[in-house]
Amino acid sequence: MQNTRTFTDKLFLVLKGLAMGAANKVPGVSGGVVAFVAGFYEEFIHSLKQVNGTAFKLLVNGRFKSFFHYINGRFLSLLFFGMIVSYFSISKLLDYFIKHYELFVWSVFFGMIVGSIYYMGKDFKDWKLTTVFALLIGAALGLSISFLDPAMENDNLWFVFLCGIISVSGMTLPGFSGSFILILLGNYVLLLVDSVNALYDTIYEVLGGNFGFMNNGERIRMLKVLLVFTLGSVVGLVSFSHILNYILKHYKSVTTSSIIGFIIGSLGVVWPWKKTVYRTEANGDFILDSTGKKIIENYNRFIPELNSETYVAILFITLGIVIVLVLELYGKKTRKTDA
Repeated sequence: MQNTRTFTDKLFLVLKGLAMGAANKVPGVSGGVVAFVAGFYEEFIHSLKQVNGTAFKLLVNGRFKSFFHYINGRFLSLLFFGMIVSYFSISKLLDYFIKHYELFVWSVFFGMIVGSIYYMGKDFKDWKLTTVFALLIGAALGLSISFLDPAMENDNLWFVFLCGIISVSGMTLPGFSGSFILILLGNYVLLLVDSVNALYDTIYEVLGGNFGFMNNGERIRMLKVLLVFTLGSVVGLVSFSHILNYILKHYKSVTTSSIIGFIIGSLGVVWPWKKTVYRTEANGDFILDSTGKKIIENYNRFIPELNSETYVAILFITLGIVIVLVLELYGKKTRKTDA
């Protein structure tokens, strides 16, 4: 399959990676939803599953071309290239818009989640007692997660490794937001903002011939944290892919209905109209993390008043739905071409 990809296909794969990377960084949004709606979810999971004992034997024996072909390397490399670029470009742009236009950003993602529910639900026909029950369980879990209180930041490397394993589930399990789980674990800022920015600053300095970061203890600490988090993410990505591939193969209907439920439940996380509540001391002062940032306690969600801002937000929700429908049309076209 990978050898027949046109330049346009390769470009779209990179763009899909960009979208997955940006989605994975937004609390409440799952990169797996992007993969599902765009029509490459099963290929993504199957390709990751190929990273197994056979693949490592090919790699150790120096059969690099066979290894690359066995794991569907062109597909994975283009996709992950897009994700990496996203973390240093689109994600930074996304951070800016969330800071200055938070309501409208959440509105777009809320619309995308609504569109995803429609997309997945309209083609699912195997409704019965077990699948309805699975959907309700998935929705209850997704909704309950959105109301949990975040923990304190923890930079213990074993805990960071565990965070990597857990957070990457958002890439493999649609509707399960890995970035929101990191908020609950207290490490969202540490792992998806500060450590990534530390790597960005380090690369920028090194390219300019400045190696002063080697004497910067805080920078070295952040780079260690990012390295361990990345290792945990790789372990989690490969492990989850094997589990999900087995589940999708043997229990596809129940799994799909559970995923739909998860996505329905995640609407509580991305509800656009909410105010951030920060942790405070008894005297009212904000509690700060190790970097001096205010620690999120939870979100107060509310029903908005009907005004011009609300109408604009509704337009952005509609835009989010349209984006998903366009992705769906492209996914259908891609599947027909592959067939």
